[in-house]
Amino acid sequence: MSDNKMNWDETICFIRTQPEYKELVEKAYFEEELSLNVERFKTSEEFAETQLLISRHTKLDSKTKLLDIGSGNGISAVAFALKDINVDSIEPDPSDTIGAGAIRKLKEHYNLTNLNIHQAYAEEIKFEDNFFDIVYARQCMHHAYNLELFLKECARVLKDGGVLITVRDHVVYNEIDKEWFLENHPLQKFYGGENAFSEEEYKSAIINSGLKVKKVLKHFDSVINYFPLSKKEKEAKENTNKVFVESIIKNKLGVLSKLKIVNKLATVYVKNKLGEVFDERKVPGRMYTFIAVKE
Repeated sequence: MSDNKMNWDETICFIRTQPEYKELVEKAYFEEELSLNVERFKTSEEFAETQLLISRHTKLDSKTKLLDIGSGNGISAVAFALKDINVDSIEPDPSDTIGAGAIRKLKEHYNLTNLNIHQAYAEEIKFEDNFFDIVYARQCMHHAYNLELFLKECARVLKDGGVLITVRDHVVYNEIDKEWFLENHPLQKFYGGENAFSEEEYKSAIINSGLKVKKVLKHFDSVINYFPLSKKEKEAKENTNKVFVESIIKNKLGVLSKLKIVNKLATVYVKNKLGEVFDERKVPGRMYTFIAVKE
């Protein structure tokens, strides 16, 4: 490889040829067979949980108008369209591998008449005001070249009562934390296009756009964010850790461990000593989901 950076399309095509990236290609829905990515995503825990979150704020049916921003290779736009939702997809990359060209292929493959594809940046969308019931962005907001404008456009095209949901956005605490994230991102060295903001920067931009933040799901709050770890895998690790903590307390305190107050205090003490089994501070560029409404 030369020292020159690849573009995103070249990066994905390259890692598909490298055995060490096989799992990443699969888990990130970067398979060359585009429909395979869709079939896996539409049955994923992430997509099921996303629909559940949205349904708590608005309907998802054949009358719903959804804007999918930064659609990439189209997995989410197509998955929503297959649910009979009216979808407009925004994707600036023209690529047949990972951009608007790929979405067009999928639209034809699934014969979707309720999916429209627009090659543009989110900051430059041309839709009329108050048009969409839902604006959805998956792994997209942290790539905004102007975060404030990105969110103002999202807010502008939302109807009153409409919902903005942005999922799997990288969050950093400060510049040092951001450097750590970029150093650890598996693909940053190839294309150099990763980015992240702090939680407060995201929330401030959402509020400044005129939307009201309803929910912030941190990394380990939802399978949406901590995928590819599954709910069952997370629960199993939590249970294993719980048993381990209880065994330490019992061995150290004996019969005293049966007293509720003693057990509670000892549990807090041991957990502080051991550290939480799921600590987002140990995750470079941990992912958050933001839900906001236009009131």
